[in-house]
Amino acid sequence: MSPPPRKIIIDTDPGIDDAMAILYALAAPELEVVGLTTVFGNAHVELCTTNAFHILDVAGRSDIPVAHGAGRPLAMPYRGPAAFVHGENGLADIAFHDARRAPHELDAAHFIIEQVLAAPGEITLVPIGPLTNIALAMLLRPDLPQHLAGMVIMGGNAFCPGNASPAAEANIINDPEAADLVFGADCPIVMCGLDVTERTVMTGAQIDEIARIDTPRARLAAQILPHYREFHRASHGLDGIHVHDSTCVSYMIAPQHYASVLRPIRVDCGHHVGRGKTWPSLSDQAHGGEWKNRPPVTILTEVDSAAVVDLELNRLASV
Repeated sequence: MSPPPRKIIIDTDPGIDDAMAILYALAAPELEVVGLTTVFGNAHVELCTTNAFHILDVAGRSDIPVAHGAGRPLAMPYRGPAAFVHGENGLADIAFHDARRAPHELDAAHFIIEQVLAAPGEITLVPIGPLTNIALAMLLRPDLPQHLAGMVIMGGNAFCPGNASPAAEANIINDPEAADLVFGADCPIVMCGLDVTERTVMTGAQIDEIARIDTPRARLAAQILPHYREFHRASHGLDGIHVHDSTCVSYMIAPQHYASVLRPIRVDCGHHVGRGKTWPSLSDQAHGGEWKNRPPVTILTEVDSAAVVDLELNRLASV
């Protein structure tokens, strides 16, 4: 008998790669998506909430609640949308109807608290945008991590350069203070950062293959991926895309395709060139300095790219 699906809340700023991760998670019988919470990042939070509704509608999952979240970081101005990556509306500027339903009555932080406390030890948070909502929930309920099954986070760069600056990854630099708080939470945390996501490539030929799949979810992917593919061609000379946010889903359903190390993490919250860098300690248990009393984080360091991309494509074709 298969184990029951793992309950997850996806905290998201959709975003083309967010949309791919959400569609992937919804196609995974190993996972039960109990809600989406939205945050600023790839677009303004109002657009991100609209996009979350659209993705769920296309997937035939309008039963899943969407909680509207933070519109700015904890301690700095919002750096602004990444329209050059995701389009002005966050979803490659495709046209779609506005949702005919309202967000959940609770904001994202309070929704997370409500859901987690209603099912203690059962829910894994899967943040694939800036970590502001998670930090706000922890500030409201400092004991929240004790009630989580854990967190699987797309963000950071432990042993490689950044992508939003030479030092930092995009989700983390959008709210370093929130990220430092979250990475210090006393619960199991997995960091799915650039160390593996930039080594996970969906090729141009595989993207073309998606366009031949006749399902609503694949048709949405086929509409939005060309814009993302063109960004990668122009910025990286790559005929394909780096698979960022979907890495969280792949790890949760097929962790055997990854290698990792355990290290406490600190996030650079200074206002110089290193801002947003996720710094691992030199050992799995740091006994002093900036990492003192910080819990170890599982940092993904190696990936079987072909295996996880094939897994995502197979799931996208299955529904």
